Amino acid sequence: MQSARGFEYGVRHIISPQSGAVCDVLLGILDLDRTQIEFLLDLGSIYLNHQRLKEDSSVSVGDYLRVHTKPRRFIGDDHQWSSRIVFQNEHFLVAQKISGLPVHASVDNHKEHLQSYLAKAVGHELFVTHRLDVPTRGLIVYAKTLPFQTAFNKLLIQRDMKKVYRALVEGQELRTGVLTHYMEPSPRAPKIVSHEAQPGWQECVLEILNINLLDNNRSELKIQLHTGRTHQIRAQLGYEKHPIVGDHAYGAEKIYVDDKIELEACELEFINPLTGESHHFRI
Repeated sequence: MQSARGFEYGVRHIISPQSGAVCDVLLGILDLDRTQIEFLLDLGSIYLNHQRLKEDSSVSVGDYLRVHTKPRRFIGDDHQWSSRIVFQNEHFLVAQKISGLPVHASVDNHKEHLQSYLAKAVGHELFVTHRLDVPTRGLIVYAKTLPFQTAFNKLLIQRDMKKVYRALVEGQELRTGVLTHYMEPSPRAPKIVSHEAQPGWQECVLEILNINLLDNNRSELKIQLHTGRTHQIRAQLGYEKHPIVGDHAYGAEKIYVDDKIELEACELEFINPLTGESHHFRI
């Protein structure tokens, strides 16, 4: 069986009609050859009974298979990730994320992401602490230990980390000061925000610290983020009719072929919750 919507995006939902190796079973069902199926398996695009497979496995009659036949692809490993590390110690590292790359594995691709590339570069398992959208670039923190990840997450919940972004936006009518919106609690994007609070909607607060007016009816903003919602800066600025340059999803002119927008996490400041040491990073 398959869902109509899922099939549109290349997702196949299959109840296995036979027992055997996953690749053999799928070879008789999908319009793909063995090389293509093995590629999907290696990329992490095949699930057996809701668990991602990383190698060919045995499947029984009636088992549930989900196959992402059109996985989203991202930037490959260029082996330059060590040069993008800004700082590291025994607790964490700070790196410069590039546009077009996820912070962690996606549902259909567990290989092409920054966490994997950095872990390979430093020879150490890394743990996600916070996120940047795929098209956003800039500073990001990964934990090297689970105790630091737990403590750092508490720091974020308490809003004890300063995060500053640089954004190039369309238009020149914004003013410095605090912008507050409320975001609909939906997993879908683009996100919907409003000036009016509604039951269950999440508060989104950012502060425009500085505005530099540029040619071509554009402005460069320096923004301090006070809450950390998914797509928050993008959604808030888009709602104010000043979308980030290149951010077609939120109303900007589409000018890039690559997955890129002019938003950069340029400054992080926090106190190490395990040692009390103060850290300030800026690019």
